[in-house]
Amino acid sequence: MKILKFGGTSVGTPQRMKDVARLITDGERKIVVLSAMSGTTNALVEIADYFKKKNAEAANNVINRLRRKYMEHVEELYTSEEIKETTRQLLESIFIYLHSFSGTEFSESDEKAILAQGELMSTNMVTNYLRSQGVKVFLLPALDYMRIDENGEPDTPYINRQLGALLQAHSDYDLYITQGFICKNRQGLIDNLQRGGSDYTACLIGSALRAEEIQIWTDIDGMHNNDPRIVDNTAPVRQLNFEEAAELAYFGAKILHPTCIQPARYAGVPVRLLNTMDPSAPGTLINNDMQEGSIKAVAAKDNITAIKIVSSRMLLATGFLRKVFEIFETYHTSIDMVTTSEVGVSLSIDNSSRIVPILEELKKYGTVEVDKNMCIICVVGDLKWGNVGYETLVTDALSQIPVRMISYGGSNHNISFLVREEDKKAALQALSDKLFNNPN
Repeated sequence: MKILKFGGTSVGTPQRMKDVARLITDGERKIVVLSAMSGTTNALVEIADYFKKKNAEAANNVINRLRRKYMEHVEELYTSEEIKETTRQLLESIFIYLHSFSGTEFSESDEKAILAQGELMSTNMVTNYLRSQGVKVFLLPALDYMRIDENGEPDTPYINRQLGALLQAHSDYDLYITQGFICKNRQGLIDNLQRGGSDYTACLIGSALRAEEIQIWTDIDGMHNNDPRIVDNTAPVRQLNFEEAAELAYFGAKILHPTCIQPARYAGVPVRLLNTMDPSAPGTLINNDMQEGSIKAVAAKDNITAIKIVSSRMLLATGFLRKVFEIFETYHTSIDMVTTSEVGVSLSIDNSSRIVPILEELKKYGTVEVDKNMCIICVVGDLKWGNVGYETLVTDALSQIPVRMISYGGSNHNISFLVREEDKKAALQALSDKLFNNPN
């Protein structure tokens, strides 16, 4: 069995829903995970925000706008009047549910319940379309098997048990449609998976079933070797190791969330990134294989703040770094890069919301310098110690770019550079030209 996930853009219009329907009806047994139609989640966030602010009138206006949009989609998607009416009734029940939050005391669980409606609508619409085309399909409710524990992490034993039971009870189907992103928590309330959303759902299902393959369908031909929005002549990377993919996702490759593929990695299930707009393209395969001695891709992470702490007390002293890191832990701020010298430590953070109290605490231990509007450039591949020359090749590419920090050796798969955001484009292009376009 294969697991296929389609994002919001892939089901963003009635025509694209029809395109997805054609892709998934090839006779192979599969579970298809769908996101909400593009733009829907943003509208639902807006609705929830208005209810939170006790502005029911504005919330209801957005609901009515969304209702009109979906009713137009119904007219375009279906030809059968019977299916149109069935779908209208289903959608209308959801919009009535959204209106029901008017005049109530709004809670966080209410917000999550509202956000879940996008996936419920898209999966019902695609399922109804498939049935109208004579396809035998089962709508697999994610809220019946997907659950998180008290720490917000997937309750894997529960997921495996419930999903297995549902599939066994409906084993005469070859095609299943289910919702991404949404789940229930231990209290039985509607919640969501947060990190990676629908991709995470697909990987959790694939891991539970030890699937043949997990396919993530988006609107781009796999993961590129650099950012195609910024850099000329990028190309899709045909194969990545799970660790390489996670590094790229963490350092800016938007096509994946860094943690969502971990369940697939642990289960040994390959993940393939494919393009809904060009289904014949090979995309990117992510698995546990490592192509030795190769540089795969470059990614960039914006909105970075660099902090340097210099203190003579650090010289030959124990516990200095522990004290520094504890400050960041106290303020729930993660650190990206770290470099040290005899009397100083430089580090970078991507969340500066608590920087004022952090700096106040750091000043107790030394002189503090801050550089804002920085960018981490990450080069990913088989870069383990012993592969002679790769670090020189990379640094040569950046010979004309001012570099604030370099991190190398913390991972076998990346070299990271901290540069000014204004130098980002030049740095990415220089790396592409040196590593991929003119490697000699």
